[in-house]
Amino acid sequence: MTDVRSGGIAIIDYGSQYTQLIARRVREMGVYAEVFPHDATREKVNTHQPRGYIFSGGPNSIYEEGAPQMPAFVLAEGAPTLGICYGMQALTHALGGVVAPAQAREYGSARIQADVTSPLFAGLPESLEVWMSHGDRIDAPPAGFVPMASTPNAPFAAMGDVARRLYGVQFHPEVVHTPQGAALLKNFVFGVCGCEAKWSAASFIEDSIARIRETAGSERVLLALSGGVDSAVAGALLHQAIGEQLVCVFVNTGMLRLHEPEHVVRVFRDQQGMNLLAVDATETFLEALRGITEPEAKRKLIGRLFIDEFAGQARQMSAQGVKFLAQGTIYPDVIESAASSKASKVIKSHHNVGGLPDDLNFALIEPLRDLFKDEVRKVGEALGLPADIVWRQPFPGPGLAVRCLGNLIWERLETLRAADHIFTSELVAAGLTDMASQYFAVLLPVKSVGVMGDNRTYEEVIALRSVSTDDFMTADWSRLPYEFLARVSSRIVNEVRGVNRVVYDITSKPPGTIEWE
Repeated sequence: MTDVRSGGIAIIDYGSQYTQLIARRVREMGVYAEVFPHDATREKVNTHQPRGYIFSGGPNSIYEEGAPQMPAFVLAEGAPTLGICYGMQALTHALGGVVAPAQAREYGSARIQADVTSPLFAGLPESLEVWMSHGDRIDAPPAGFVPMASTPNAPFAAMGDVARRLYGVQFHPEVVHTPQGAALLKNFVFGVCGCEAKWSAASFIEDSIARIRETAGSERVLLALSGGVDSAVAGALLHQAIGEQLVCVFVNTGMLRLHEPEHVVRVFRDQQGMNLLAVDATETFLEALRGITEPEAKRKLIGRLFIDEFAGQARQMSAQGVKFLAQGTIYPDVIESAASSKASKVIKSHHNVGGLPDDLNFALIEPLRDLFKDEVRKVGEALGLPADIVWRQPFPGPGLAVRCLGNLIWERLETLRAADHIFTSELVAAGLTDMASQYFAVLLPVKSVGVMGDNRTYEEVIALRSVSTDDFMTADWSRLPYEFLARVSSRIVNEVRGVNRVVYDITSKPPGTIEWE
């Protein structure tokens, strides 16, 4: 079996907020990249035989007590290495150079003068805009290193030992604020490391199908299918690999959007031909949630109820000989879990079926655990899933429960469903989805006075939320046209019972969050 992950780049994480971006930039070139904690073992880091290493930035100073250092095995490997910011300082310190506090710290945009005859800057302009974020600088590089870029405050803004293929940059080439950063990384990945571009949706699918078949054999596999992008693509991939051996369980909690339960069944059972068991647990969830209004209490209870419901179905499947549990875990989940707990198998709550009872001893299959969200969507398209599934709006695990603020009763959920459908369908019809990365309605537990005809009303308020973002870590509110918002507001007030006022949320993240609860 050909490993499409082999011969890529191993990224050592020192705690930078940009570490995932490094992996994304490398993968965008068609080269597999994987992130590892700074204290990962040699065997773990070299699992897929990387052709080079990249060391991320981080918040520490290399001389602080307990500051993470460069793993000794990396230099022993003799493979190409690129240190970014703190990674450059770790490389310098490990090889006997001098790192010291900078006379003036550099944060934000800066301009460097680069040596374009060096391998890192080949084909780039001599003067480059870059993004700095450091308080220390290289005062004396290790033996064999020469300067490759500088600023007035940092004589070694980039340096390298060409013979040993060791390089360091004091700025962040992975962020969009370094416009030529992708070209610099490409010089390192292809020019220095000699990687091949073999990481693609097609190669991933072929490789994954072979791995799933090898792992599952003739055994049956159980998957919790929500209709979300991750579980949908995982289901399609598993179905293509093992067909009828896959058993999908779809639990309708009553917290889904308008027509969503029917749509999931139609797409996956009727169109995709999957073995799908649909369970309507609406009454169970609504009864348990009655009177509970605190957001975190809602989330925890919904998570527990979902596990209980799924566990009941899983026990029946286990009795029938199902031995594997599949989950739609994706790579950001794996990285976050590993960073916080050093355990790569920890599952984030509300994303996957974590916390199953001990008597359910399923072996785990996670076919998407190496993919970022955009890669998941590309795989979904390659597998032939409908566009409305592949490009489905992000939806929280607890569903509308976190958008229906206050008491969760059926009538209020129906009100929210209707208003949300008007807003989202109008936005699609108006061709405004390019302006918004995520958009939805929120029902507030607030009543206001209104006038309809000759009658005074006292009804609830709908808030509309639409944001634009590249990474969902920060987001800005969408500047939707006034005429569009007026049309949506008019339709909601006129067509949705129980609502007499519509407001538009113009809060960015931070200080707000994208969701309201």
